[in-house]
Amino acid sequence: MRRSIPDPGAKDASGGALAANGAERVLHALTRPVRAAFPWAEPLLTAGVTGTNGKTSTTHLLASMLQAGGHHVVCESTLGHFFDGEEVAIEPSERGFYASMRRAAAAGFRHAVVEVTSKALMNGYAEKWRFDHGLFTNLTRDHVAEHGSWEHYLASKAQLFVHLGPGCTAVLNACDESALLLDRAIPADVRRVWYGAPSRGPALCAADLAAERVEPTLAGTHVRLAPSPFAEELGREVTLGLIGEVYAENALAAAAFALTNGLAAGAVQAGARACSRLAGRFEVVSERPYVVLDYAHTPDALARTCDTARRLAGSARLLVVFGAAGGYDSPKRSAMGEAVGARADLAFVTNENPKHEDPLAIIDALERGCRRAGKAAVRVVVDRTEAIRRALDEARDGDFVLVTGRGRDEGMWTRDGAVAYSDVDVIASALRPGHFGQFARELVAAEGLLQK
Repeated sequence: MRRSIPDPGAKDASGGALAANGAERVLHALTRPVRAAFPWAEPLLTAGVTGTNGKTSTTHLLASMLQAGGHHVVCESTLGHFFDGEEVAIEPSERGFYASMRRAAAAGFRHAVVEVTSKALMNGYAEKWRFDHGLFTNLTRDHVAEHGSWEHYLASKAQLFVHLGPGCTAVLNACDESALLLDRAIPADVRRVWYGAPSRGPALCAADLAAERVEPTLAGTHVRLAPSPFAEELGREVTLGLIGEVYAENALAAAAFALTNGLAAGAVQAGARACSRLAGRFEVVSERPYVVLDYAHTPDALARTCDTARRLAGSARLLVVFGAAGGYDSPKRSAMGEAVGARADLAFVTNENPKHEDPLAIIDALERGCRRAGKAAVRVVVDRTEAIRRALDEARDGDFVLVTGRGRDEGMWTRDGAVAYSDVDVIASALRPGHFGQFARELVAAEGLLQK
């Protein structure tokens, strides 16, 4: 049976501030609720997580909280497929997903947390697999060209929520304007739960769980909560194992869902602390100098990641290595450059994953935005390996070197096809072994770059 949750009570978040648009009309032209894909899938309660940035960390934070509450949890994200935190190999296809979920259901798993992309939703994912609950992180510039317009990008994200059944939960970001549009499209019998963090901007509606103050350190992130019933349950604070204000926001989304659906506050706290290491998510791989690997590849994500690194660096310097992938929303590149150029002391503009595009044209757009921001000294180094090595050569103890865009992705696509490449490998080979972090050491040990 499905977990019993309070009766739905949708709040009017729009306040008349946003005009109706075509996306709202499209979203209402759908049927619901979705049936379980197979009889064996009926007992599985699936929470889907979507948005532009923060999907992966929110997915893993929620899975960690549910596990801390004693539940067996399937977790599916861009980092892999996991049973109770242990990665399992599956066929990377719809058939592979179903086979794995069937195995989990047979083993007694009753909870799944799944990261859901706009492309998957555009292709009908929310109609093929029943999602019992949905969490929305934010909507910022990315993949707009792929969907044809901002309106259709939002409409794709909204598929997760408009298919939710009566009494299910939609967790929405009170500081993101797009969440207010989603609120207008989501059926009235779906319960809304709102969260927010000041780094996103002022709250646009009342939040059920909100950060009052966020303090990132190299050991994690401490969040002081604004007064609310949920905040009181948590003792007005949450401590995360992950580093950065953006993870505070994502943890509040996970916590708001967990508390709404009956998870004990102690499990929420324990799960937030236990989720302390996600590959390529503000992953500190060296401490002399500090070297951070991060997947940030949008203007919003770059700005927030640089802000965290800038805050932690204090009076030391922030050096950023960044590029942009080919084949995606090209108008965002100038804004990406501006985000870095306004925050870094030294910016290395380089190649990332050009695919069919001319890498020099991509770099040119990034460089123009970076120089326009006016703060960072800008260096163009087309070869990414060389850019990282130069940044590490420039860095002194105490400086922060932020390498963005790829995380732990392997391989790079060019006009000539795929070539072997890994930021982790490049950093490992460039740093003295004694300075390289344990997690990154584990990632490259199999390649023989470092001795265990």
